[in-house]
Amino acid sequence: MSNTFEQIAKEYGPILTRVASSYEADPTLCEELTQEIVLAVWQSLARFAGNSSLKTYILKVAHNRAVTHVSKAVRCPLTEPISEQYCPGAAASQPEQQLEQTQQRQRLLVAVRALPIQSRQVLTLSLEGLGYTDIAQICGLTTSNVGVILNRAKAALQQELTS
Repeated sequence: MSNTFEQIAKEYGPILTRVASSYEADPTLCEELTQEIVLAVWQSLARFAGNSSLKTYILKVAHNRAVTHVSKAVRCPLTEPISEQYCPGAAASQPEQQLEQTQQRQRLLVAVRALPIQSRQVLTLSLEGLGYTDIAQICGLTTSNVGVILNRAKAALQQELTS
């Protein structure tokens, strides 16, 4: 493989952080999950056979690690607001706009985290720009099943965010 781990970490680090934040609300646990994901990616790179893009492979490893993390964790309701550090975005010029954007991001993250794991995984991969075929490969689904899950996840989010 021509890419060094440092290059891969630099290029895919922000994506891995977003994956972790879609699974873990607690900032400390999110940081821990991000580190677990990076370690899992590093350990698995030797097994990358080139059957998919590197991005697809890395996201598969990341999502598998995140699902394992969630399955082991004790479910705790979100009790503290989500930090801006874990909801990156362009800063608004006015404090009112910045507050509104932060609140919208918090509502979206809470709604995404409330989805079933499979829906959350498919939606997150779609938001990262992967197509149905890549998502199907990562999740072990058919492409038509990815479409159904994604449409249901979007509808659930829309319903949650408009109510």
